[in-house]
Amino acid sequence: MNSLTPYRRHLWLLPLIAILAGVTIQLRPTLSLAKAAPSAPQPIPVTVASAQKQNLPLWLDAIGTVTSLNAVTVRPRVDGQLQEVNFTEGQHVKAGELLAVIDPRPLQTTLTQSQAMLAQEEAKLASYQVDLKRASALAAAGAGPAQTVDTLRAQAATQTATVQAAKAAVDSAKLQLSFTRVVSPVDGRAGQRLVPVGSMVHATDVAGLVTVTQMNPIWVTFSVPQDVLPSVLRQSASKPLKVAALERDNARPLAEGELVFVDSQVTSTNGQIQLKARFDNIRSTLWPGGLVAVRMLLQTQADATVVPQAAVQQGSSGAFVYVSNAQHAAEVRPVIAGDVVNGMQWIRSGLQPGETVVTQGQSRLAAGLPLAETPQPASQQVAQVASTASTPTAAATLGARP
Repeated sequence: MNSLTPYRRHLWLLPLIAILAGVTIQLRPTLSLAKAAPSAPQPIPVTVASAQKQNLPLWLDAIGTVTSLNAVTVRPRVDGQLQEVNFTEGQHVKAGELLAVIDPRPLQTTLTQSQAMLAQEEAKLASYQVDLKRASALAAAGAGPAQTVDTLRAQAATQTATVQAAKAAVDSAKLQLSFTRVVSPVDGRAGQRLVPVGSMVHATDVAGLVTVTQMNPIWVTFSVPQDVLPSVLRQSASKPLKVAALERDNARPLAEGELVFVDSQVTSTNGQIQLKARFDNIRSTLWPGGLVAVRMLLQTQADATVVPQAAVQQGSSGAFVYVSNAQHAAEVRPVIAGDVVNGMQWIRSGLQPGETVVTQGQSRLAAGLPLAETPQPASQQVAQVASTASTPTAAATLGARP
């Protein structure tokens, strides 16, 4: 048998191999292009919320100091021994209520002497007046000299002045005697008793007997940036602005009052202006000298477009938000941001109510990327508002920017 016979048996395969090689060569560019084609971008998971329209109260936040209109140090006005103390420390006293008694006996003696001197001088005046009347009658009848009448008239006038001085001495003695009864000058709370019973007190004593502090009404003094002064003056011109006093952590309201005073000048060192609000303090929730959080309602912006504060981003050209468009793709939208109130950002322009904005996940976004949206839970929005509302700050909420 010929040695080439086995190979001849497979010669029919050669055309088939050539055809397969040609197909492979033709398909290779197609396969290469398929491998080089980019895959479609995957949706970016984000949290979204809808822009809302609501009436937005614009508050001015600050830290204030509670001050009393009257904090009077009660001092003795006469010298003497402290005989009685008729108050207890911390007692609420009324104006005119007896607080202490200084030994009145020395001043009572002085009053008695003054009254005796007055009676003596009045008797002399009466004698001069009788003599003057008699001398005038004799002179009119030609039985007495006119010079005597003139002399007696001058003596009577001098004695009249002496009587008036004696009356003044009596009034002064009565006044000094009344000072032995020390009364409260104002309604308020009595402080510590500074002098024990039996001590000698003097009108020149600096410490006094006790300090009485008026508790109701009471004032809170606070400062705001000068930039908001025009708004404060404009809004307060028509009606008093409402002011709320809260605990320093904003956890609990203490009292509500109204703005009563705007200082006449701005403090040049810090650009702040001092304001003062008046509060009814019947329950004594405000204490003089204490620090409180202050919130003043400047105005209410009607139909404001608001979004969660986390939706607003800052770029090189200003504030912007990522909006989810009709194709659920990210759209960069420049906005003009207003004030922040309880975690909600006022959008002055650039956004319409009902539009969907991204509140979480912006770091992975770019314009045109598809979005896998998860609505922001209502409970999370409430928590965000509560967290923002409970954060104390010395800066004004009004004019805050992200």
